[in-house]
Amino acid sequence: MKSTPTSPLMSTITIAQNSAHPLTVNRLGYGTMRLTGPEIWGEPTNRPEALQILRTAVELGVNFIDTADYYGEDVTNRLIAEALYPYPQDLVICTKVGATRRPDKSWVPFNTPENLRTSIDNNLRTLRQEQIQLVHLRLMGHGPVPLDEQLRAMFEMQREGKILHVGLSNVTREELETGLALGPIATVENMYSYAQRTTVQLPHGANPGGEEVLDLCEQHGIPLIPFFSLIHGLPKAGNKIAEIAQKHNATEAQINIAWLLHKSPWILPIPGTSSLAHFRENLAAATFHLSPEDIAYLG
Repeated sequence: MKSTPTSPLMSTITIAQNSAHPLTVNRLGYGTMRLTGPEIWGEPTNRPEALQILRTAVELGVNFIDTADYYGEDVTNRLIAEALYPYPQDLVICTKVGATRRPDKSWVPFNTPENLRTSIDNNLRTLRQEQIQLVHLRLMGHGPVPLDEQLRAMFEMQREGKILHVGLSNVTREELETGLALGPIATVENMYSYAQRTTVQLPHGANPGGEEVLDLCEQHGIPLIPFFSLIHGLPKAGNKIAEIAQKHNATEAQINIAWLLHKSPWILPIPGTSSLAHFRENLAAATFHLSPEDIAYLG
């Protein structure tokens, strides 16, 4: 029998709440990117542990899993299918399209309408699904394919039944506003953490921060899904998060997750790890209650 963690913070969040097919999930998900080999490439170092993390996540009540066919490539999708298929009825698997990897491990756009259709078909095949419940269109800078052309291709596949809901990833406020004018945007996935809230420059381009779109997401009832929140944020966090972690006998990573959960009921964290022990630590972050004084001190 599935055992869901008992915590006021392990509440639920509804994706596409005003649609004909809303999806309600527990408010702490799992991002699979770190299950791959070094540099998000190749097979996991410890394959049995990777499979066990996925199975443990579902056993403990995690029912939102984030993946992409360009993780590995195709590694995380195949691990998910191996570990969890046939899938529990309440499990939501979210994937991403719009990018691919070159043999030199670089990240490049893959976002023409034909590219996007190829990616969706590949995700359907590797995940063993007839329809993908949620797909994020990942924006990879200002390339030759306009956002409206990319999104129209996504909405066309939604009408065909290949996709249930369409989300956006790595978007600025202006790009989100453009997306909302073109059709229903179910979710937004941006980099966001206690210490990394606005745009950060990475080798493969700029990553807009969650703070830039959070209020717009709240206004439209759109869940904001933070990614990379444990990797890029904590080294810059300074002493405050360390002090709050010591107060609660917690790790800084746990306080970062708890801060995100407290920040807004529209935030759905998906902390990722390749360690089963660290996964359990991350999940325990849903049990921490940060006081108003804690939140005020963190700022």
